[in-house]
Amino acid sequence: MTKANAGASKKAANLSVGRGEKLPVSKGAGLTAKGRKKYNRATGSNLKAPAPNPKTDEAKGRKKSFCARSRGWTGERGKAARKRWNC
Repeated sequence: MTKANAGASKKAANLSVGRGEKLPVSKGAGLTAKGRKKYNRATGSNLKAPAPNPKTDEAKGRKKSFCARSRGWTGERGKAARKRWNC
């Protein structure tokens, strides 16, 4: 499987604020539990809830990784998501 085809086997999940699958920007953006469940089912992923105040080493690593990965997110939703994670 080539790099271009790598994501082809995954089905895209269509997520919406109106159906309660994503949080509106005013509430911190990101996915709700319902949205994570739908996305995980559709793509075979294993998304977890945000870890703004991590207690385990695994959660601390997730927060550090998310904050580093999202540093360039300058849009309204990106800024709200980073704020929700306490980045």
